[in-house]
Amino acid sequence: MTNPSNIQKHEGDGAKAFDRRTILRGATALAATAMAASDAAARDFGSNAEPQRYPDPDIVVIDDKRFKAKVGNTAIKRLYTGCLWAEGPAWNAQGQYLVWSDIPANRQLRYLDDDGHISEQFHKPSNEANGSTFDFEGRQIAAERTRLVRYEHDGTVTPLAEQANGKQLNGPNDMVVHPNDKSIWFTDPGYGAISIYEGQLANTGSKQPYQKEAVYRIDAATGQITKVADEPFKPNGIAFSHDYKKVYVCDTGTTHYPNAKNIVWQYDLNGDKLSNPRTLIDMTLDGKSGFPDGLRVDVDGNIWVGAGWVGPGYDGVQVFAPDGQRIGQILLPETCANLTFGGKKRNRLFMTASQSLYAVYVETKGAHNC
Repeated sequence: MTNPSNIQKHEGDGAKAFDRRTILRGATALAATAMAASDAAARDFGSNAEPQRYPDPDIVVIDDKRFKAKVGNTAIKRLYTGCLWAEGPAWNAQGQYLVWSDIPANRQLRYLDDDGHISEQFHKPSNEANGSTFDFEGRQIAAERTRLVRYEHDGTVTPLAEQANGKQLNGPNDMVVHPNDKSIWFTDPGYGAISIYEGQLANTGSKQPYQKEAVYRIDAATGQITKVADEPFKPNGIAFSHDYKKVYVCDTGTTHYPNAKNIVWQYDLNGDKLSNPRTLIDMTLDGKSGFPDGLRVDVDGNIWVGAGWVGPGYDGVQVFAPDGQRIGQILLPETCANLTFGGKKRNRLFMTASQSLYAVYVETKGAHNC
């Protein structure tokens, strides 16, 4: 997802310049004081930080009867920092590594589980890739700025989708693969075509760069691309339910549409079709609402959503029961764009959050291979 920006216009004249400067000096002093206080209270994730006392207070249990995933003797770890905008984590079980994207830097990085090594230019250039996954043959699928591609075992790259409905795709974002028919389901919000920072600005002058934002399915046997849903304003993260009976889609349309809401849609999955669209999750918490960017599902059917752009006490991961009720949180000092389960037991949650990669062990497992 793209970074939202708030642009304010100020008007005034020279006669008021002194007053403005005086106010700005005072505001700067207050901001510096507030920042110092915030920094003093902020958690240190640096390499020389003191050990975190157990249980980790940033793993928050909201419903202790339903949220059983908190491990009392583990802590959130920052594995890497230095990205511009970290996104799209995907776990490769065969190689025991995590790949993720740094979109503005036009690269994908890799974390090796055996020794913690970080390959900072695993794929560079990455064609400003966003989300990734691995299919059931172990091949990486990536959502590049203008197309969906697959990295083959011999090192070649196969384009899977560049057009739909006779028009260019807006810009794919995230995808999942169904184990039964190997079909690929992906979202196309188009953030890479409406932002110079994360892509190239389309010349269409529209927040729908080339066509209405939608969710698509690629038939593994024929390669046919079919639109399966277009209710979300800007469909972002996508996941199957643990039993493959539902599909969840994050909607980050509030970045560009005044009527959009920060919600997660739920669809019934019937073969190659989606039906019965409705809101499953409202991201509002204590009167504040942030973006639901990426999401994953655990073996119990709980939905783990990367969220942010609100601030402390909200940004990080929010966990919901299958009925959409919020049951837990993992608080991070940065907005969390996306996440995935990995590790040898698939019980380690990896979180791409703004500039950094975080991880924490949980007492559950990811429902899917990636």
